[in-house]
Amino acid sequence: MSNPNLQCRVRVLDHLVLTVSSIPQSVRFYSQVLGMRGEQFTAADGKNRWALLFGQSKINLHQKGREFTPHAKTPLPGTADLCFLTDAPLSEWQAHLATHQIEIEQGPVPRTGTRGPIMSLYIRDPDGNLIEIGQPQT
Repeated sequence: MSNPNLQCRVRVLDHLVLTVSSIPQSVRFYSQVLGMRGEQFTAADGKNRWALLFGQSKINLHQKGREFTPHAKTPLPGTADLCFLTDAPLSEWQAHLATHQIEIEQGPVPRTGTRGPIMSLYIRDPDGNLIEIGQPQT
């Protein structure tokens, strides 16, 4: 069923929220392993929060047990399954992950991304979230 009011539709994901066991540990992992930038910012309510920035996207971090409201009905660490795209060859990622002693759970394996075929590696973050690193195939 389509929406006849074409003005009422979303166009882009602004951010998502991950509930984590340890903000410092998560910032370290996503910065050192995935190349994101951890940044503390002051939210509209005046409270200091942490985010991970990469490309045109952002992941806000909530500390387990101290989540900001409103939040997911059941905010828990380790419940996410995220796919990030890369331009770097997966062989370089395999070497990079090895230097950080990150186990590759699966891959390289073929998958289908938003814009077509990708080749992916799967790892886990410190909370056990499934992280897919996908390289678009042309």
